[in-house]
Amino acid sequence: VQLQASGGGLVQTGDSLRLSCAASGLAFITYHMGWFRQAPGKERDFVATLSWYGASTHYSDSVKGRFTISRDHAKNTLYLQMNSLKPEDTAVYYCAARHRSRTFPGVTGEGYDYWGQGTQVTVSS
Repeated sequence: VQLQASGGGLVQTGDSLRLSCAASGLAFITYHMGWFRQAPGKERDFVATLSWYGASTHYSDSVKGRFTISRDHAKNTLYLQMNSLKPEDTAVYYCAARHRSRTFPGVTGEGYDYWGQGTQVTVSS
């Protein structure tokens, strides 16, 4: 199983980025998918999650209204559209897969079966 996150970069406050997470080696449609992030010196935080069928979403309060999680089953890819970026959004962003037999939403790292390698997002002020 491989989750390949990409799309990070260095942007300015107010800019947008779209992260992608390409999944392989698993039945993508049978997994809830999530995004987490970890800033330097801080614990990993939940960002957003999307149910296996794509109809239900859940966001952290810090990103609600600015970020949108989505998935493309034809491409086995998860996305995170990030708008109105702020310096406090700076972190390494990780995608993760959680089997649909587990409860939704999963807002902690526990219960996620697979993790991607992370992509760095840096927002300058």
